[in-house]
Amino acid sequence: MPSFPFDVVVFDLDGTLADSAPDLRAALNHVLRSLGRTEQSDEQVRAMIGNGVRMLLRRGLAATGSASEEEVDRATPLFMDYYAAHICDRTRAYPGVDAMLDAVAAGGAALAICTNKPEALTRALVDALGWSGRFRAIVGGDTLPVRKPDRAPLLEAVHRAGGGRAVLVGDSITDAETAAAAGLPLVAVGFGYRDRPATALGAAAVIDSFDDLPNALLRV
Repeated sequence: MPSFPFDVVVFDLDGTLADSAPDLRAALNHVLRSLGRTEQSDEQVRAMIGNGVRMLLRRGLAATGSASEEEVDRATPLFMDYYAAHICDRTRAYPGVDAMLDAVAAGGAALAICTNKPEALTRALVDALGWSGRFRAIVGGDTLPVRKPDRAPLLEAVHRAGGGRAVLVGDSITDAETAAAAGLPLVAVGFGYRDRPATALGAAAVIDSFDDLPNALLRV
């Protein structure tokens, strides 16, 4: 593809590069079973994903009973231990991701990830998906004292990837708010985990397939 005017392309992970909901659901349901709660369906869990592990647990606990901070504290290590051991049992990259990453890199941009998933789990999943070495920067939900939608993690990812003009590719209102706070354009994917249509995120472009991303970046 021809060069395009971005030095860094930053990606969200869950619901953007990979469909991780099956393994997140398994980990959440492990916690709920351990606490004597009702397991949640795939559709229910997909609606809960976003804003990190503690928010997923808070939403899962609230849907099945009480969700005090003390209960979230007790649930967190149960979730983390199980999820770390099963992080890529059923998680799969969305169609066309590898070819898209090749095309964007060939266009001259550095690749980065900015996610609310803890950094250690993010790196483990990236390695399990065969993406070791692809991303110049990885910023997780615990890399800095703040997380998305604060602009700092996104700007840190851009900085670590070499700086310059950047764009965020994501799937949710959290990504939209993060990009806006950082003053960067958003390309929204028409799949993933969100509470509203991708066309309602205020994105500079919306794509329904990663085959469309390189050309969308040329137009943004």
